[in-house]
Amino acid sequence: MNTPIKVALLTSLTTAALVYVILEWRPLRTEGSRGPEVSWAAPSTSPVEAVTAPAKPAAAADSLSDDEQNNIEIYRKYSASVVNITSSATALNFYLQPVPVEEGTGSGVILDTSGNIVTNYHVIEPSLKPGGGLDVTLANNTKYPARIVGKDVSNDLAVIRIDAPKEKLDPIPFGKSAGLLPGQKVLVIGNPFGYERTLTTGIISATGRSIQAENQRIIENVIQTDAAINPGNSGGPLLNRSGEMIGINAQIASPSQGSAGIGFAIPSDTVKRVVGDLITYGYVRRPYVGISQVQSMASYPPGLARQLGVTPGKGFMIIEVNRGSPAARAGLRGMSGQVQYRLGIYPVGGDILVAFEGKEISSPVEVANAIDHLKAGEKVTFTILRGNQRIDVPVTLGETTAEMQ
Repeated sequence: MNTPIKVALLTSLTTAALVYVILEWRPLRTEGSRGPEVSWAAPSTSPVEAVTAPAKPAAAADSLSDDEQNNIEIYRKYSASVVNITSSATALNFYLQPVPVEEGTGSGVILDTSGNIVTNYHVIEPSLKPGGGLDVTLANNTKYPARIVGKDVSNDLAVIRIDAPKEKLDPIPFGKSAGLLPGQKVLVIGNPFGYERTLTTGIISATGRSIQAENQRIIENVIQTDAAINPGNSGGPLLNRSGEMIGINAQIASPSQGSAGIGFAIPSDTVKRVVGDLITYGYVRRPYVGISQVQSMASYPPGLARQLGVTPGKGFMIIEVNRGSPAARAGLRGMSGQVQYRLGIYPVGGDILVAFEGKEISSPVEVANAIDHLKAGEKVTFTILRGNQRIDVPVTLGETTAEMQ
């Protein structure tokens, strides 16, 4: 082969190789550190590797605004107080062997040097499955197994505990949520999509909102904020400009499951009351009545409702009253049987609840929320229909026990 031809051939091969390298090259990394694919439409479930930017000179303190300095100070002081919580369950692998599987991650807040951490109930819920577990990762990347101290589904809160050295546990102080005003500055620290200890800021957009817990109970006096909250922020703190915790981030309103500027935090006054009971008793002490099940009369055909002496669509028939409960002691009665009416079977014989404290009952959840604001030992009045009689029945509220949780 002539020399010019050899040179041309080698040049072509070299050029082709360079083109392949340019088009196909990927940075080498291990499987364990591989970042997920991320698109604008589909948020990631774990962090991608950050691109290292050229180093810039540190900003002089006098070049920062007062607001920036406040953000930096709070982050430096309290970011290490926010932990990453991983819930796992047990699944079977290809060989039908039980193996732990990560079910979800969230955030939590260190409450004290005893290792108590507050988070959302829905963050730890996956670990309640058989073989489930909880792990907590601190700011220094040390990981500890956690156990559940207590949970309150009705307020979407839980307390877990780790055995860690006291010097590694820096609590965030509680602030007061009562009296907060729209427009006040707030800060959020959490682990959105697995990006640990991410800071976002915003304002209080509204107060006095209501959100629904997983058991359909209504959580009241919720704080609405426009600070970015995403999956993984759940259980993390909402802070005021002094670094005090004024809420626990719990939910967002978003069609894309990502931040749309409408986030909700459970108020700190509620959190403080609930975690106090969870740490002391393992459950939340609540007043209770003992009516375990009701059925809306709206589900009854109008003809059957009229036979029972009830205005169609009004009231709730008691299906079951717990034995020995305040409701049972007050003489409230559950269903005594069933009747067939046309193609359906309906409970009959139970007292029909029509009013609570003189106000017409539109939802059992509303009654339950009203009772939550009372104390054991207080008296309430239910108005019922029994046969053709309208009767006021006074009930003395009892107190829940651990077995009722």
